[in-house]
Amino acid sequence: MIAKTKSQQTLSKPISLQGVGLHTGELIEMTLHPAAVNTGILFVRTDLDPQVEIPALANFVSRTERGTTLNLEGVQIQTTEHLLAALFAASVSNCRVEINGSEIPIMDGSSKPFTEAIEKAGLSAQEEEQEVFVVQEVHQLSDPETGSELIVLPAAETSFSVMIDFQTNVLGTQNANLHKLEDFGKEIAPARTFSFLHELELLLENGLIKGGDLNNAIVYVDKPLAESNMERLKKAFGKDQISVKPNGILDNLKLNYPNEAARHKLLDLMGDLALVGMPIQGKIIATKPGHKINTDFAKEMLNAIKTQKKSIAPVVDLSKPPVMDINQIMNMLPHRPPFLLVDKVLELSDQHVVGLKNVTMNESFFQGHFPGAPVMPGVLQIESMAQAGGVLVLSTVPDPENYLTFFMKIDNVKFKRPVYPGDTLIFKLELLTPIRRGICNMRGYAFVNDQLVSQGDLMAQISRRKP
Repeated sequence: MIAKTKSQQTLSKPISLQGVGLHTGELIEMTLHPAAVNTGILFVRTDLDPQVEIPALANFVSRTERGTTLNLEGVQIQTTEHLLAALFAASVSNCRVEINGSEIPIMDGSSKPFTEAIEKAGLSAQEEEQEVFVVQEVHQLSDPETGSELIVLPAAETSFSVMIDFQTNVLGTQNANLHKLEDFGKEIAPARTFSFLHELELLLENGLIKGGDLNNAIVYVDKPLAESNMERLKKAFGKDQISVKPNGILDNLKLNYPNEAARHKLLDLMGDLALVGMPIQGKIIATKPGHKINTDFAKEMLNAIKTQKKSIAPVVDLSKPPVMDINQIMNMLPHRPPFLLVDKVLELSDQHVVGLKNVTMNESFFQGHFPGAPVMPGVLQIESMAQAGGVLVLSTVPDPENYLTFFMKIDNVKFKRPVYPGDTLIFKLELLTPIRRGICNMRGYAFVNDQLVSQGDLMAQISRRKP
């Protein structure tokens, strides 16, 4: 479900940062600018002419080896996850990230420099509301080859839980949790990227991690270090001495947390899921996450959001109390069973109404309308829709019990599929024009399981009851 909650936010002022790219070794200058509503997070390559803008969305992911790379028509932005995690955790809705190279600077290998810069700059609320992807059913993705798995469960708040297991003695199994986004800066942001020695040697052989040093990556030594490799590493990192400490970490780097590796995997997960393009409300559980499964999962959620946005069906939460129950509806409408065809009103504003009817086998019309193969008569679907519309119209007068609503015209009625006993009908009606002189023009839709079953344009007039 896509819901709207608090206001969108952007930075209060620009933020300028510089550092080297982990893989390119190039000095990068980057400025985070405030951005207009509904911009989202937008990367801008300012070193190109013309400049190229790449939205931070999962469908632009091109590579996931040693980081998440976005690509648009051959132009790329590498290692996006640490910055995106900081923006996600800070609830930054809109930001224009101008960068004069292909890679986000690695800084200290964590999100801490970005998080601190965002906190220092501050945020500004914007006029538009923020859309949120509210998880209402379990979403799951697994990779049998790697044993990786991601699950998102419905929850009242956003939280993350990560387990990693590299089956090595030096690292072993670790867990990390984040229960509140506001704890990100203290609990997750300082967790630095890490690598195993055998991976490091391979990366060096392939000309990568040119911007790496022992201050922005934790290196776990998972095998004996040959003297020849020791000399090679000294040269690569510009160090006179390199040693392996008792905790299995190369050189004298001190861990920020005992489970820093798991916390960094959680950080990466947040940055990759930021590519969904909106906040996620749900409990996210990850087993052995990595950039590929993270971004594949983000693509699935992004596609689910696009599908929902294309649907005109209202998003309703049937677990919440209705705006009006059956007794309140009877206080407003003159209809009574068996011709009262609206059971609940779920939403009501001065422009629209959402109503509900539970279609049961006990309906009187099933006794004579195809009793051997019962379907709800189309005309009664329209009548049900009209009664929901009557609630909308009568809510505009202070004494609705003294008024009646009458049809004046029905146009463009279409029936898309049958309605059967056991179905739950959801009606959505919206005003086409302002109500004038008691005359109301509405467009109505009826849905079952988010599928359109009937629709039509209705004109009705409210008249005061005769004494």
